[in-house]
Amino acid sequence: MSTKIALITGGSRGLGRDMAIELAKKGLDVVITYHSNETAANSTINEIEAIGRKGVALQLDTTKVAFQSFKSQLQQTLKKEFDSDTIDFLINNAGFGYNASVAETTEENFDQLFDVHFKGVYFLTQTLLPILKDGGGIINISSGLARFSFPGYSAYAAMKGAVEVFTRYLAKELGPRQIKANTVAPGAINTDFNKERFEEMPEVMDHIANLTALGRVGESHDIGGLVAFLCTDEAKWINGQRIEASGGMFV
Repeated sequence: MSTKIALITGGSRGLGRDMAIELAKKGLDVVITYHSNETAANSTINEIEAIGRKGVALQLDTTKVAFQSFKSQLQQTLKKEFDSDTIDFLINNAGFGYNASVAETTEENFDQLFDVHFKGVYFLTQTLLPILKDGGGIINISSGLARFSFPGYSAYAAMKGAVEVFTRYLAKELGPRQIKANTVAPGAINTDFNKERFEEMPEVMDHIANLTALGRVGESHDIGGLVAFLCTDEAKWINGQRIEASGGMFV
C-alpha cells in the first residue's frame, strides 16, 4: 500500500508545524507551505524526516489567490519526491491574526483577512480538487471565535464562519468521490499567533483559563493530534462536521 500524502498550508510554525509532525507520526508523508520563513519550514521538514517520513516545503503566498502555478509546482514535486500524481489530504491552515473593533477595522485589513482566510481557502481547494485523491479528505481550520465572541475579532471570526459553511458544502458536493470535509476549530492557543497579545497582557491567559473547563490555555500539541486523527482510517465516517478543540470554553 502506498504511503498517503498530506498537504498543509502554513506548516512552518505554530499549529501547522505540530500538525505536520503528528501526521508524520501517523505514517503520512507531508508537504508543507510557508509564506516567507524558509528556515522555520526546513526545521519542520527535518523533524518529519527524523521520524522516518518524507517531507517537502514549498513557498506559497495565499494572499495572491492565483494558484495554478503552485499546482504545477506541487505536481512536479509529487512526481519527483513521492512518485505520485495526487495528494490524499488538504489541510487549509495558513492564516494570521488581527485584532480591532468593528469601528476600527480598516477595509485594507478586512480584504487581507478575506484573501487569506476565506477566498484563498476557497480557490486553493478548488484548484487542487483534480489532484485530491478520491477517498481522501479536506480539513479546514476555523476558530472557536466563530461560536463565541471576544471584542476585536469580528472580521477574523466572520471569515472563519464562512469557512465553516464552505466546509459543509464541500462535504456534500464531494461525497460522490468519497472525499470527506471537516472543520477543526481551535480555541485560544498559546502559539506565535497569540504570543504578542499574551505577552502584552498576561492576565488574558488567566482569564481564558478561567473560562475553560480544563482550566488552561491550549497548546499546539492539543490541535495537531486531532488533525492527524482525521487523516486516518479510524476517522473515515466523520464528515461535514465542525470539531471544536477548546478545552471546553463557555460550555
